[in-house]
Amino acid sequence: MSTVPITKHGAQLLKEELHRLKTKERPSIINAISEARAQGDLSENAEYDAAKERQSFIEGRIADLEGKLGSAQIIDPLTLEADGRIVFGSTVHLEDLESGDKVTYQIVGTDEADLKELKVSITSPIARALIGKFAGDVVGVQAPAGIREYEVLEVRYI
Repeated sequence: MSTVPITKHGAQLLKEELHRLKTKERPSIINAISEARAQGDLSENAEYDAAKERQSFIEGRIADLEGKLGSAQIIDPLTLEADGRIVFGSTVHLEDLESGDKVTYQIVGTDEADLKELKVSITSPIARALIGKFAGDVVGVQAPAGIREYEVLEVRYI
């Protein structure tokens, strides 16, 4: 089984979700199933069907999270020694050479990616183009409207 990179923060979020599902959601749904079962005829019991469906979802998510955490290679950006090179976990400050807009992204695992939080997946076109580059480099990124060029202003490990 191959390992999947994830930041320390991302792994912590997955662990917290797993803990919540096991300690709060699972007992709650077991209780809901018991209550629905107590109402009698299960063949036409919508509450029972809904609770069983919710239980199936929760158990599937628990298995998914356990699998992800089991294959995770946890990387702490604070401990990286990449000598200024862009690597997984790096926070990168860029300038769009065409528009002059500046943007900051952190390169994270696929489960952590969230563009609203300026976290891009290691598999995204921009992250793939940035890996291995240094501050001062110009990077071409394939976008739907064509190639966009960015200058790497700064690389941080935070």
